[in-house]
Amino acid sequence: MSYDAPVKYDALLVLSFGGPEGPEEVMPFLENVTRGRGVPRERLEEVARHYLHFGGVSPINALNLDIIEAVRAELAGAGTDLPVYFGNRNWHPMVEDTVARMAADGVGSALVFPTSAWGGYSGCLQYHEDIARARAAFGPGAPELVKLRQYFDHPLLIEAFADAIRAALARLPHQRRAGARLVFTAHSIPESADLAAGPPEDGGRLYSRQVAEAARLCAAAVGFADHDLVWQSRSGPPRIPWLAPDIVDHLEDLSAKGVDAVVVCPVGFVSDHLEVIWDLDNEAEEKAGELGMAFARAATPGTDPRFARLVVELIGEHVAGVQPRRLGSVPGYGCTPDGAPCAVGCCAVRRPAGTSRPE
Repeated sequence: MSYDAPVKYDALLVLSFGGPEGPEEVMPFLENVTRGRGVPRERLEEVARHYLHFGGVSPINALNLDIIEAVRAELAGAGTDLPVYFGNRNWHPMVEDTVARMAADGVGSALVFPTSAWGGYSGCLQYHEDIARARAAFGPGAPELVKLRQYFDHPLLIEAFADAIRAALARLPHQRRAGARLVFTAHSIPESADLAAGPPEDGGRLYSRQVAEAARLCAAAVGFADHDLVWQSRSGPPRIPWLAPDIVDHLEDLSAKGVDAVVVCPVGFVSDHLEVIWDLDNEAEEKAGELGMAFARAATPGTDPRFARLVVELIGEHVAGVQPRRLGSVPGYGCTPDGAPCAVGCCAVRRPAGTSRPE
C-alpha cells in the first residue's frame, strides 16, 4: 500500500457478527441477518429454535468481549496506548453506533480487526461494507477505518489450533486414539460464491483454498499425515449447490469405512459461537454416538492467549513496521503496509489516505 503520509491510528475496532442476548431478541436478530435475502419465515423459525435451545442467548458477544479484554491487556503489556472498541454487523452494539461513539471520543483513524480470518464475501468484503455503511451513517468527519489483513495462516493461529487438536485427541479413549480420523470443518457457502472469490486469473475459490491450507498447516503441525475437510451450517435451499460434504453426512461415511473415532477441529471459526455449539457439540456429536464413534471436538482459538498476541501483531504491522508472518502458500490479502492488494471479488482495493470503502 502506498500512503501519502504516515497514518496515526487512535484506536482499534473489533468488528464481528453479533448475536441475541435473550429470547425476545432472537427473531429480530435473524431478520437482520437475512434482510433482503428472501429467506422463508419457516427457515428463520427453525434456526430460532437452535438459539432458544440455549435460552435465546448466543455466546458470541461474551466471547468477543473476552477477546477484547485479552487484547487490551496485551496492548498494555506492549506499551501501546490504543483504546479498543466493539461493534457488530447484525446486533448490538451495532457498528454504526460504535463508530459514532468513536467519533465523539475524538478518534480520527482506527484499525479494524474482523473476527474472520478469511477471504471471500462473508469473510472479508462484507466487513468492508460494514465499515463503509457505518462511516456513511455518521457522515462527514467519520473516523477513517482500515481493516486488518486476512490471517488464516498466521503462525499463532495455527499453533493454537494445533494444541487444541492435541488436547482433543487426548480426550478420546486411549485404545482408539491411534486410529482416530482428523476432520476439519468450516462454514459452508454456495459454490457460486466460492468460485467468485478471488482473482479470476487465479481460478477463484479463495475461501475454500484458504480453509484447506489452514487445515493442512494444522494437521502437519500435529503430525497427521492425512485429514479430511468438510463443511457445516448450510442454510440455503436444496436446489443451490453449497460446499460439501456436510459434517454429519461425513461421519456416516467414515463409520461405514470402519472409522470408530474422530477429532473434529472447527478451523473455520474463531470462537465457540452458536453454530459451533449446535452443529458440532449437538448434531455431530449425537450422530457420532449413534454410530458408536468416539468423538472429541477441538477448541476454537479465541480464548487462547496467542490469539490476542496475533491481534496485536497485526496491529504492529501498521504502527510499528512488524514484518507480516504467514505460513501458507495460498494467497492472502488485505490492508497490509507492505503493499499486498486485495483480491478482485474478495475485498476492496485499499484507497490512499486511510479509506476502506469497497470499490
